[in-house]
Amino acid sequence: MNTVTIKDNAFLRQFEAVVDGHLAKIEYSSQERKVFLTKLVVPEEITQEEFKENFIKAVLHQIQEQNLRVVPTSPQIAGFLRKNRQYKEMLPVGIRI
Repeated sequence: MNTVTIKDNAFLRQFEAVVDGHLAKIEYSSQERKVFLTKLVVPEEITQEEFKENFIKAVLHQIQEQNLRVVPTSPQIAGFLRKNRQYKEMLPVGIRI
């Protein structure tokens, strides 16, 4: 799985991806041109190894296109940003991971 198609469900404040009929989501809240990524939920039925990583990348790409900053409050997403330093410029000034 190389690309993940995501949908921004603004009503529920979550990014969603459907894989084999199962919904994966990243919950968020937004404030002052920042998006706080609060929770990553991937059902056990989604077994592709790279799915979480590709899903997070797709969400970060969408946020980047909107010229917004990202604040990862989810430990899984913070860990992803620690490993993938190329997204460091998306963090607000003063936020270190």
